[in-house]
Amino acid sequence: MMGFLYVAVAVLSLLSVGQSAPVTDCESLVRPLEIQGRDKLLGKWMYIAESTNVTGSKLLTKMAVESSWGRITAANESDAIDHYQAQKMFGQCFTLRTKLTLRNSTLSMVRPYTASANLLNTSCTDCLVLFSKLTTGRGVYSGVQLQSRRGKLSDAELQEFMKQVECLNLPSPAILDPEKGFCPDEFPSQETETIDLTDFMNDMGSEIVNLFDKIMSSGDGLETLIKLISSSDISDFKKN
Repeated sequence: MMGFLYVAVAVLSLLSVGQSAPVTDCESLVRPLEIQGRDKLLGKWMYIAESTNVTGSKLLTKMAVESSWGRITAANESDAIDHYQAQKMFGQCFTLRTKLTLRNSTLSMVRPYTASANLLNTSCTDCLVLFSKLTTGRGVYSGVQLQSRRGKLSDAELQEFMKQVECLNLPSPAILDPEKGFCPDEFPSQETETIDLTDFMNDMGSEIVNLFDKIMSSGDGLETLIKLISSSDISDFKKN
């Protein structure tokens, strides 16, 4: 997240275990980390920056996304986590709830679409960096996202993430502005209208991936996607 493209890519970007030693070389920056249990992953995380190889994703994020955060909680299953994501876009809040399985240091998701993700190294002690992949019938889309317990990071911390993006041969990242404010917590609020996308995304299932493929393979894919996200029909997702 939120709009379709951001949900399809950003919802996967959840986690990373902070490291204390500075990280400067590509070999270290792109090395997957071993996840020693899910406890360190739990809690609330602010989305700071993101880069993906989806055409036009940075432009779309800068145009539409004001802020985003996620909360990770332990699921009933010992190898699973529940993820609640809230994105502020076009003056509204869009939420999505998903469940991910943690096995062999890889996070996997099957609903609302199939995807996987691995944690990457970082010297930021309260940051999360995750490299994710979404495989469709026509290609593989990848992205890396930076999250933190804080809403704003130092220039040095952002520079390290930008170096990771460069090492992964991804486009320069979109950086969110914490000054634009965040969606309220999961509790009802009259401050900002909230639209829950969970049922919509789960009901669509493979149709979402097919639509994503169709949009991204067309010459005017980005324009079509922006129109879809900003359409007044988004109100159909709102709870009655």
